[in-house]
Amino acid sequence: MLLATDLDGTFLAGDPDNRLRLYQLIAAHPEIRLVFVTGRGLEVVLPILSDPTVPMPDYIVCDVGATVVDGRSRQAVLPLQTEIEAHWPGERAVADAMARFPALERQEVPQQRRCSYFCGADAVSGEIHRTAAELGCDVLYSADMYLDILPRGVNKGSTLRALVAHLDIHPDEVLVAGDTLNDLSMYEAGFKGVCVGESEPALLEATRDRARVLHSRHTGCGGILEAIGHFGFLGPQGVEAELRAMEARGRSELVMVYHRLPYEEAVEDGRPVRRRPSSPNGIIPTLLGFFGDGRRGAWVAWSIHDPKKAIPFEIHTEVDRKSYPRLTAARVALTKDDVDVFYKRFSKEAFWPTLHTFWERAVFRDEDWAVFIKVNRLFAERTAAEAAEGAVVWLHDYNLWMVPAFLRELRPDLRIAFFHHTYFPSADVFNVLPWRREIVGSLLQCDYVGFHIPRQAENFVDVARGVAPVKVLETKSCAPRFLSYGCAVGLEEMTTAIEVHGRRIGLGAHPVGLDVGRVRQVLDDPKTTERMATLRRELTGQRVILSVERLDYTKGTLEKLLAFEALLDTHPELRGKVALLAVCVPAAREMTVYDTLQHQIEQAVGRINGRFSRVGWTPVQFFFRALPFEEVVAWYAMADLMWITPLRDGLNLVAKEYVAVQGLTEGRGVLVLSEFAGAAAELHGALLTNPHDPADLRDKLYLGIAMSRAEAEARLRELFGVVQHNDIQRWGQDFLDAVAETVAAQRDGRHASTEAA
Repeated sequence: MLLATDLDGTFLAGDPDNRLRLYQLIAAHPEIRLVFVTGRGLEVVLPILSDPTVPMPDYIVCDVGATVVDGRSRQAVLPLQTEIEAHWPGERAVADAMARFPALERQEVPQQRRCSYFCGADAVSGEIHRTAAELGCDVLYSADMYLDILPRGVNKGSTLRALVAHLDIHPDEVLVAGDTLNDLSMYEAGFKGVCVGESEPALLEATRDRARVLHSRHTGCGGILEAIGHFGFLGPQGVEAELRAMEARGRSELVMVYHRLPYEEAVEDGRPVRRRPSSPNGIIPTLLGFFGDGRRGAWVAWSIHDPKKAIPFEIHTEVDRKSYPRLTAARVALTKDDVDVFYKRFSKEAFWPTLHTFWERAVFRDEDWAVFIKVNRLFAERTAAEAAEGAVVWLHDYNLWMVPAFLRELRPDLRIAFFHHTYFPSADVFNVLPWRREIVGSLLQCDYVGFHIPRQAENFVDVARGVAPVKVLETKSCAPRFLSYGCAVGLEEMTTAIEVHGRRIGLGAHPVGLDVGRVRQVLDDPKTTERMATLRRELTGQRVILSVERLDYTKGTLEKLLAFEALLDTHPELRGKVALLAVCVPAAREMTVYDTLQHQIEQAVGRINGRFSRVGWTPVQFFFRALPFEEVVAWYAMADLMWITPLRDGLNLVAKEYVAVQGLTEGRGVLVLSEFAGAAAELHGALLTNPHDPADLRDKLYLGIAMSRAEAEARLRELFGVVQHNDIQRWGQDFLDAVAETVAAQRDGRHASTEAA
């Protein structure tokens, strides 16, 4: 069938449950062609298309029939559009002719091949009709206030009839739906139709004697569903059997959706085994902690499945029966190719560089986007199957951007929260992404979206404004927790709640904290004490500058090496007295995008050591490998200065790890931190530097080396206070508390609207 429907009052209206039922029905039946037929201009329809819960139309007939385009490409349907264009005298000619009627107020809305006005019914005079006729135009008046001057013979019905003929669809396979008089021409075209509940009385009167037009009891989408059953479009069983299958519910009260499982999978002696996660940052243990009170939950993550092997894939596995008896790992089966494209290639080659403002490095492939969509849909389907009625779903990071769109369609009852672990750039950068409308439209289906710092949240609002109408509901001051003007990512005030498409969405800044207890355990280990003693003997007489980061062009490793070389040139008295210990963790072998950078870094290290080395002193000790966290902690304890210089970073937990170690050991280490790292907005006491400025990078390093003991101790006390208070447990609880507050505000808002009505 082909469903041709008006938008306001029809396809976008009705009981929310009926809207969901209709939208799901269309999604489940790809053979249903959908046409939006609206009085809106195309530009005004675009925000609706960014709402992923609304099915994407195959075609759009807008401007009351004067514009007809393909729903996905937005390109004109030819030759239909050309024929309409031939009957239009031009906007200026019509506007000038109608200017002599003072009762007509021109509508200030985007429109093409028509001129629209507000006026009362008594203003629609014979003179207006004659003037329009002289221009070769028709007059259409509806809803006791809207007047349209259109090309002669052009209206919703005529354009729809031409489109149906163009597509070679039998008229009996078409259902039209509307609610106002300007929809009348669709019924006059001879199609089966429905006037949904609460339609304009004039439309009901005009269609009263039409046997092929149903006057529905239900409003909006409910009326369309009623008509589909009434006319038998889906066969004798109607729509009920189709819809019952969509209402399955899981039992998990909290669903954690993360790209990694809460345990590590390995193969030993040909058998799969599970191990505790080795990541030191504490996020996974913290997230697991929310299930420690007996809360029923699910952890949705991918697991590689080789379909060539006969071993059955287990969707559900236990996590830890003793500690989390009611937590289940719900695994999404992906092939190795899926993971390589979805995560190792596409996410890192398209999204990662764009998010970190290196858009010129981004590579966009439609075939990769198709895999990304497929994987996100699989995540959404698994999440929908696990979640109980009204459950909270906590999604993590940009790899799962499109999950909210699919999930809201599948389960509108869920409370969807999203935390963005990476940097989120402003619109002038983010809008480079070819799929920005789909991505932002998906994120706008969340109830709450969290970021590390206020600047990233405000950037999201900036991006959203380019996709849909955004109403700011609440703002709050960023101080005193965050810097306002003291760094590049500072901000004075941030938005904490917006309204889009009639939905309230909460926004927040939640810098990920550190598991300080884990750091303390490592420091208390006798092996760590031994390592520290060994390092102390090896580094006697030298000031140690430590750098720890992954191999990535966002981390500023090459810029750092060049600045260190400049420091030794500018301050020769430091030669032999300072040493840079640089730990650079290599990327996965499949990520060849970093090969050139690795070569440049190795060349710089070789050149610096070649220029300045002397017997007993090597200026740069470079470790191109991952080091165990226990070993890195010993380095943190012995380093006089931590040098962290990302060109752009969402947060940077290494900075917090260093501060925690120095604080717990009563050290006085200096943190020199890029002002483009998210942590710069939170870590009061860091010495901030601009890694894009070679001179500043060099000079701030020297200032950190030469800093007095009293200042260094004061700065570290302030830093440690921040890291100790805002730890990983506080991060997780604050986030969930903010989600609960947003849900309560949404509920209060709905109650207030109901009472007002």
